[in-house]
Amino acid sequence: MPTIYEACGVEFPDVVDGVEQTPLSGVSMAYSFDQADAPTAKHTQYYEMFGSRGIWHDGWKAVTEHGPTSGMSNFGKDRWQLFHTDEDRSEAHDVADDNPEKLKELIDLWFEEAEANNVLPLNDMDILGNPEDFKKFIGMEFNVAVPPSGQYTYYPGTSEIPERSAANTHGVSYKVLAEVEFTPDTRGVIFAHGSRFGGHALFVKGGQVTYAYNFLGIPPEDRISAPSPTSGKHIVGVEFTKERMGDYREGIGPLKLYVDDQLVGEQEIRTVLGHFSLCGEGLCIGYDSADPVSSAYAGTDSAFMGGKLEKVVFDIADDVYIDVEAHMAAAMARD
Repeated sequence: MPTIYEACGVEFPDVVDGVEQTPLSGVSMAYSFDQADAPTAKHTQYYEMFGSRGIWHDGWKAVTEHGPTSGMSNFGKDRWQLFHTDEDRSEAHDVADDNPEKLKELIDLWFEEAEANNVLPLNDMDILGNPEDFKKFIGMEFNVAVPPSGQYTYYPGTSEIPERSAANTHGVSYKVLAEVEFTPDTRGVIFAHGSRFGGHALFVKGGQVTYAYNFLGIPPEDRISAPSPTSGKHIVGVEFTKERMGDYREGIGPLKLYVDDQLVGEQEIRTVLGHFSLCGEGLCIGYDSADPVSSAYAGTDSAFMGGKLEKVVFDIADDVYIDVEAHMAAAMARD
């Protein structure tokens, strides 16, 4: 970011709309554009991810690995390693035992950087083995407040919606209804959320409307299909009812596929409790943004075509399926 600002001739503002800004971290690399062999202007770089920490400072690097949110270790027992990167670029030789003062200097510097950049306090919750820790951890994450109706309406042509900003279908019962105008040539993704490493999608392919739930990329996918309409406006969608929790707190229950007010398929599935992914691969309407959720359409142009996708409604209000016929009547009322 400092490099981009300098290259564009833009100064980072101290105040925006009356709000004082956090100082911009980092050092511009613009000087290297004209002098590639110039000495680095960067003297310190700290790292932290899920409790694993590291810091580089003037040719030395200290790192410690931490069992991330799994109860495998705690911060008091983590061992720090030390590498002289100016002489050992591949970090093959840990010299911590030979340089205890240098190691302490870097550890102290890490805490200074962590405090300055709002990294502290560190999180050592056992979210994999302790349900209470998991509940607290999820509660600390950013989540869009659920509207009173419990419904979220999305339209085609919008950009990908980040997972934690989209309707949260994790650990709950949910319904997804799409208003679609079909033709004999209708095909493609109605919605997709996630990737091959986990997610769910509703799509039309080969004359079938299919809902696929990809549980953390573990085959086989749960898929439920029925013949798709070939003309006119219809409501297609699914209802998942969480009836119980599995050994790993995954939601388990029946998944029902509807075309208008007709139940056209049903089977039991299990659903992810936490995240589909750590970042990226958000909710897409009318396409799948990158890594496909379902192998059923992987390697093809999955964009919705051959018809008209009006909107997709996610409903996480309660555990009772809201009458599909009433939903359809409301959706069609404007016509």
